[in-house]
Amino acid sequence: MSREPKQSESTPRYSVADRPLPARKASVPDAAGLLGHTALFGGLDPGTLARIAAGTSMVRVARGSVLFRAGDPCTGFHLVIDGRIKLSLHSAQGAERVVELPGPTQTFGEAAMFLRIPYRVSAEAIADSRLLHVDASTVFTELEQDSRLAHRIIASLSMRLHRLVGEIESQSLRSGTERVVGYLLSLVDTAATEKTLVRLPALKNVIASRLNLTHEHFSRILHALAATGVIVPDGADIRIPDIEALRRYSG
Repeated sequence: MSREPKQSESTPRYSVADRPLPARKASVPDAAGLLGHTALFGGLDPGTLARIAAGTSMVRVARGSVLFRAGDPCTGFHLVIDGRIKLSLHSAQGAERVVELPGPTQTFGEAAMFLRIPYRVSAEAIADSRLLHVDASTVFTELEQDSRLAHRIIASLSMRLHRLVGEIESQSLRSGTERVVGYLLSLVDTAATEKTLVRLPALKNVIASRLNLTHEHFSRILHALAATGVIVPDGADIRIPDIEALRRYSG
């Protein structure tokens, strides 16, 4: 039987709700340290980080909880400390399309914040998660005083745009197998050179939607890859005996 990711027994449990538990102020040293490891704020001086950190709040969300829905007002952006968030679009008929699965050290919501528009996507925790919420007014105030922050933000958003263009190219021009192989390789530690073990960060139907595949198609591709020996699936764990062989498989 397929084995999906399990929650750690030591992970605090929270009741599933339509909104997260109330935010609380994060300590400035902790928040500044976390912000300093993001692409958006990495490399900024301690003073700038401390001022931005002063405008952050810690948010805990239980697995299955909705952080916000498309159309909700955006008052800032979020940084994932631990856990995993699903960003998705929904049609009027209820169909879901997963857009992104931000995990630890990744941020989301910046575009809506800078455009001063409501969220375009919905955000749901697919694991018990802790996040920092960075208040928009704090960021805008700092932007007026520090041009280096503006440069960092432009660079970060440009990198995200570049990645999204690459994803559109992948989903438009590459086969399903190439998409799955590319996704598996994106989970590989950059230091790994021969064999490695990766864990799928979400349920297979969620990843399938992220790759613009049906759940059944995604499963067939995994079985086909397993039949060739380039991967060895074990539920949510996937062993890659030879990374270069997997790269060569999809050309």
